[in-house]
Amino acid sequence: MGVDVKSLDPIHDGLGLRSFYRVHTTGVPESLVVRVDAVEDETSRPTGIPPEPGLEPLRTFLAEHGLPVPLRFGGDTDTDLLEDLGSCSLGRAVADVGAAERLAYYEEACDLVARIQHAGLEHAGLGRAGLDRETPIPAFERRLDRTLFAYKADLFAEWSLPTALGRTPRAAEREVVHEAFEAVAELAERAPQRLAHRDFQSSNLYVRADHRPGHTLAMIDFQGAFLAPPEYDLVCLLRDSYVELTNDEVEALLRRVRPRLPDRPNAAAFQQRFAALTLTRKGKDHARFLYAAATRGAREMLSHLPATVRYLKRAAAECAPISEPFARFDELVQRLPERPEATCEH
Repeated sequence: MGVDVKSLDPIHDGLGLRSFYRVHTTGVPESLVVRVDAVEDETSRPTGIPPEPGLEPLRTFLAEHGLPVPLRFGGDTDTDLLEDLGSCSLGRAVADVGAAERLAYYEEACDLVARIQHAGLEHAGLGRAGLDRETPIPAFERRLDRTLFAYKADLFAEWSLPTALGRTPRAAEREVVHEAFEAVAELAERAPQRLAHRDFQSSNLYVRADHRPGHTLAMIDFQGAFLAPPEYDLVCLLRDSYVELTNDEVEALLRRVRPRLPDRPNAAAFQQRFAALTLTRKGKDHARFLYAAATRGAREMLSHLPATVRYLKRAAAECAPISEPFARFDELVQRLPERPEATCEH
């Protein structure tokens, strides 16, 4: 880039294996973020699922559709030199603001979900600037499928179910989890398949320092994008273990965004899929928090269990009338303790 490095500061990240650094330079830009991929542990993803692709060409695709993503200054197969978006995530931004300002942030975030889905529908006709019609975009070959749902079920049965039971689960109890997640997979297969960020939560949305009204947020960590039901990113955002919104806030945001989605889903189907996907998304998160605390010593993750459990219990109760597999799973979920100190050792 033709600029010298003045200093390099590590940026703390969450549960991912990537490393991030803020680089201060002697020129322009004065700072940037370096994203470094680690050697992947293949056991961290389901057998048969390929590793996540890089940021490109998806970053360029999103930018060309007007979606707010960081600039990329260069890099190689393992490293990306990216625009420094600052250190104010959505989670930090809403920590000390009033209800009206918080709602405005989340309305903009929900609108981004709709814009991502609309961009996905237009991808076949892209032929501008950095990409041409022949450029393959891996996100459109990836989807939330039965293999991923089964993987999430395995995680929940292995790490979360013992906390509900206070003991090692029996085979029949593990099967209850798998049957419920399989039922979610069936609902998902019947739904429209739309482009999803895949990890659209408060820690992956940043408030730009130079923002203007209605154009405040920028997205990061979107390399895992795939095709999923239209509710998936909304579950990530509105059932976020790091920022717990009130049920009234969530319902208002869902009413507002539903007609803005390209499919304008039927209200009943929309709500049913939102609850069902909450079970699998939050079930996976609950298990990963326990796993990180037990295997990485990241006990700070246990502070996110209470909100996660509340989401799970609400969603399980909503899904219980749908079918017997959901009803049986609801009985187990309602036994999950909220407080980390109430969990048993794995």
